[in-house]
Amino acid sequence: MPFARLAACLPSTVRLAATACLFAMLTLACWGQEPPAAPSAAAPTAPTPQNTPEARPLPVLNFAKPVSHFPNPIGPYRPRDLPPPNLANTARIDQLMHDGKLYLSLSDAIALALENNLDIAIARYNLNIADTDVQRAKAGATILGVSLGIVQNTPGGGVGGVGAQVGSGTGGTTLGAGGAGAGAGGLVGSTAGGLYGPVINSFDPILTGTLQEDHFSQQATSIFQGVLPGSSLAQNTGTVDFSYQQAFHWGTNLVLGFNNTRGTTNSFFSSLSPALNSGFKATVTQPLLQGFGFASNTRFIRIARNNRELSDVAFRLQITTTVDQIENMYWDLLFAYENQRVKEESLTFSQKTLSDTKKQVEIGSLAPIESVRAESTVAADQQALTVAKTNLQLQQLLMKNALSRTLHDPMLAAAEVIPTSTMEVPANEQIQPTEDLVNDALRHRPELVESRIQLNSQEISDKALRSAVLPTLNLYGYYGGSGVGGSQNVSNLCSNLAPELQGFGCTSTPTPSVGIGGTLNQLVNSTAPDKGVGLQLNIPLRNRAAQALQIRSELEYRQIQMALQQTENRVSIEVRQAQFAVEQNQASVASAKAAQDYAQQSLDAEQKKYQFGTSTTTAVLQTRSALATAESTLMSAMAAYEKSRVELERAVGTLLDDNGISIDDAARGQVTRSPNVPYVAPRKDLPSLVQPAQQTTPPVQP
Repeated sequence: MPFARLAACLPSTVRLAATACLFAMLTLACWGQEPPAAPSAAAPTAPTPQNTPEARPLPVLNFAKPVSHFPNPIGPYRPRDLPPPNLANTARIDQLMHDGKLYLSLSDAIALALENNLDIAIARYNLNIADTDVQRAKAGATILGVSLGIVQNTPGGGVGGVGAQVGSGTGGTTLGAGGAGAGAGGLVGSTAGGLYGPVINSFDPILTGTLQEDHFSQQATSIFQGVLPGSSLAQNTGTVDFSYQQAFHWGTNLVLGFNNTRGTTNSFFSSLSPALNSGFKATVTQPLLQGFGFASNTRFIRIARNNRELSDVAFRLQITTTVDQIENMYWDLLFAYENQRVKEESLTFSQKTLSDTKKQVEIGSLAPIESVRAESTVAADQQALTVAKTNLQLQQLLMKNALSRTLHDPMLAAAEVIPTSTMEVPANEQIQPTEDLVNDALRHRPELVESRIQLNSQEISDKALRSAVLPTLNLYGYYGGSGVGGSQNVSNLCSNLAPELQGFGCTSTPTPSVGIGGTLNQLVNSTAPDKGVGLQLNIPLRNRAAQALQIRSELEYRQIQMALQQTENRVSIEVRQAQFAVEQNQASVASAKAAQDYAQQSLDAEQKKYQFGTSTTTAVLQTRSALATAESTLMSAMAAYEKSRVELERAVGTLLDDNGISIDDAARGQVTRSPNVPYVAPRKDLPSLVQPAQQTTPPVQP
């Protein structure tokens, strides 16, 4: 091969020079790269494990960092395989199983959701997807955008808390994209993402090489082919070409070319055989108007980093939404349990009343119609109990689905879900000033943070489009050289030609041989230089497309500003509405508690009157029905109060902080710090084995 022959002919000094050039090119390659970014939210430092079944936190992959050439030189050119998703439930579920039942505190339910809920698991991939966009942008490639949608495919619980009904929920996924074609508040930002504007070349160095060996033979038909007619013209050509190209963040583009050929021929027209030809050329181009500076050429990198931050904020919003849903589902489950208990007590009472009534009818102290009325009440209570039981079974199924990745485990599928936390309504709750809550919401609500980040990305795109309106004026300079070497072609010596061919340009004096070293030396000793500078100007005379795109970007930027203000107004209303709901539901709890006490006292009095024969079965059943209704109303009011507190924390944006939920744990899918939910208490009617260790007073006010 010609490359091997060239390498063998290289003297040591030339090889050292080639090594130095290669080192210089690698140094330039490093200049074109971004320094390692600080650890993102997707790759947090693991906290100290507390109350966790696993001893070590799971690792978090960071796809913003590319595969290096070291220690594996071919690492960047090999595809990376990801393991399939883990569809098995975490060990936390097994630890909460006792006697075939799943005992759940509210904190346990949240921890299981952070580890197993599929909505969160699906959204977790967006963090790594955003990392890949950062890596693309650092290479100078266009960004693909990230999904900012909230995944809501888990049925049950509702979203928002207020007014959620048992078994209600929102399915589907709310979609949004960071980067191209996205905006805040549902607006279409067609110019966002930096896809339009000055062209950005690759920041990653591109090394191109050509190694070729060509053998050419042709039957001669003319003396002017350099061989006698009837003979064959033979030419052998070896090519070794290299080029290096790289762009830089300030807009400069560097192109280096190094070309080498070695050819042999039997044509007597060629004075050298083998003939060596080498050449190199370095060209540097710098835009002076359109595409000048860091703002235009690093817009992909800055927008990709914004999108990475957006994915963190969107993931926080996903966790907030899912935790909101899980808490609502938990209170729906607890209400279903208490409702079944009330219905069972009502049925037991009505059955006892029926038994007593039948005895009195038999002895003639009551009319037979009283027995029929009691039987009707028993039938109605049995129907109500059936509805309560099936509703409880549905809530258990919804809860197990929300807290697990799969229900294929027969034990889990058949297990009852026993809530071990109950509602706690403080007697005297401190009311935080509304303006303080609104200010907290304006700082913490993920939707507002997303809008501000997207507004910044739109501003970055707008600056790039302002540059795109300018004419194109490029300053370029180049320097190169060429070298020629080889040995005397014996077919070109006059002494070797027939007398009748010696007038065809043969030489009588052999040409001195020039090796590969001498040929390469001519590239840099100005034997045959090629150098120059120049300006290249391109002026679109009307420039209508660039003008329209730039003004559209400006209009979309102003539109997003207005949408941000609208979102702030909506958030302030949500906070006030949530605070009003907490106050109203607290008053409803107090009213329902008083109504229950009154109904209980009325039933006690009516039973005493019935024992002394001064009351009827109808009156007793009516007062017992009123007590059952009062008990159900109280439980419903307490559940509504707990949901309104969840809604207030969500509206303010402090739901995760107030419940002690770690975003790092959610991103890892492994809870190392158990959540601590305020305003709940452990149930006292359960065995001590399953009593949760919970804080009964809130550590902070929302």
